[in-house]
Amino acid sequence: MADNSISGDCGNACDGLLFVSNVFTSNKSTEREQEGHNLWSRSLARTWTPMLLLGTSLLYCARMAMPICAVSMATTFQWSKTESGLVLGGFFWGYCLTQILGGHMSDKVGGERILFLSTASWAAIIASTPLLAQLGTHQLAAMTIARFLMGLLQGVFYPSLASLCSQRVPEGERGFMMSTINSGCYLGTLLMGGLGSLMLNCCGWESVFYGTGFLSGLWALIVWQFLLKGQIIPKYMLSSHVSHWSSPRIRWWRLIKKQPVWAMIFSHTCFSSTSYTLLSWLPTYFSDTFPHAMGWVYNVIPWLVAIPSVLAGGYVSDFLINKGYGVASVRKIMQLVAMGVSSFFILLLCRPVTFRSALASVSVTMGLVTFNCRTNGCIEGT
Repeated sequence: MADNSISGDCGNACDGLLFVSNVFTSNKSTEREQEGHNLWSRSLARTWTPMLLLGTSLLYCARMAMPICAVSMATTFQWSKTESGLVLGGFFWGYCLTQILGGHMSDKVGGERILFLSTASWAAIIASTPLLAQLGTHQLAAMTIARFLMGLLQGVFYPSLASLCSQRVPEGERGFMMSTINSGCYLGTLLMGGLGSLMLNCCGWESVFYGTGFLSGLWALIVWQFLLKGQIIPKYMLSSHVSHWSSPRIRWWRLIKKQPVWAMIFSHTCFSSTSYTLLSWLPTYFSDTFPHAMGWVYNVIPWLVAIPSVLAGGYVSDFLINKGYGVASVRKIMQLVAMGVSSFFILLLCRPVTFRSALASVSVTMGLVTFNCRTNGCIEGT
């Protein structure tokens, strides 16, 4: 089961952006000196880390709002499975278009600023979703376009997070910090699965979108007022990153020819196609296959398992790296667990199973795939 990630989007897109900044370093000592100048202080890191964790949680609350409400909305508006899939899939068409742009702009103006702008924008879209659903004959098109735009805006989140981490966090601390922040995607999905299901049953599907939009907008306002101090694009940040992107055509051409880059692209494509399909359709699968099961159970338990798993993955990756294992080797081990071992439990769902067996298989899968999030901040030096 993102952007995600899970997340996915909790995953390999971040690895590629950090790999870019490393392959084409012309002066190691100068870069290390500049990196040390840009690092967060301990107190500032302690402030930003919970805020980024909360931001990631809200990102996935917004992302999961439609899958949680899809069955109820399909019944209300008489959508077929194809029409439901069109609305759900619209998000990912937009999501895939802004990954590189998000990382590039974050390198230019700072990842925290891109995170603020994107969150404020998609908060407005998610809050307006119930209003778009009242457009009569144009309702399906409006919902699909809204999901597409939300995908465009959320697509910059993880590249911006990777850029921010590479600029502000020491290399030896990035794995655990990124895993901590990335655990927000499971926390957000957990909260939406539990509270969202209760709100859906008690107050209707509209309340899920209104509540998520309000909290996301509130997060953006707090970041704007207390962390960014009202500044979006400081002049010094525009000038300080120019050197990193000189001769972009040559650098990108050299990067594209690297086999590890294509390996990461292929790996991320396989992982994302699987995880986001699960993220979008699991609520529908459980609702259709086990209609008498309680929604908050299958929307909560898998993500409850995932939260400690992602923290454990970050700890293990940092432990192995600090013990002298190569970053590339650690990343391959974690990917093997996340993609190889977890696939076995997904295959168990291809045959008739009981509700408990299905829930157990999905929960183990979600726990294992979190190892995909473990080295997002540790790839420098590959």
